[in-house]
Amino acid sequence: MIGALPETVTVGGVDYPVNTDFRVALIIMDAMDDPDLDGREKALVMLQCLFVHPEELPPALLQEACEQAALFLDGGMDYGAQKKEQRILSWQQDEQLIFSAVNRVAGTEIRALPYLHWWTFLALFREIDEKSLLTQVISIRQKKAKNKPLDKVDADFYKTHKQMIDLRRRYSSEELAEREAINRLLGGETHG
Repeated sequence: MIGALPETVTVGGVDYPVNTDFRVALIIMDAMDDPDLDGREKALVMLQCLFVHPEELPPALLQEACEQAALFLDGGMDYGAQKKEQRILSWQQDEQLIFSAVNRVAGTEIRALPYLHWWTFLALFREIDEKSLLTQVISIRQKKAKNKPLDKVDADFYKTHKQMIDLRRRYSSEELAEREAINRLLGGETHG
């Protein structure tokens, strides 16, 4: 039906109910960026969070379930084997910019809503205009990723907002412990 938002994901010809609230999808997105999780663990988080009854998924169809879950999270758009581009958005680091921009488009504080379908959130996200701070930050990241020069306005903005614009690397627990050990050996402070 036109305009209907999906409540299920089809795996092996069977429709399985999914958790469609945007908060669930954002938990999954955060897990996909977690350096402490390997690919198998990320897939497990996705299946356990998205499917209402993940235990009902046939073990032989878990790969298909992951593919269909990813398709759902992509808003039903099959991007196929597009070349992997440099990351220009971090759901975690850019959280406040994202919500500010989406709230402006929605005309309300979406986090206060008891429920909002993930695809509705994606539609709002795609409608963020060029006047938003998020769009400006992403534009500068894109130019920098492609080694394009920044105009004077962007260069000045970057200079004063470098901390917000540069994507921070997320370190695994193991990497953080190693960094702290090295800092202790060198007599420096430890940072998390």
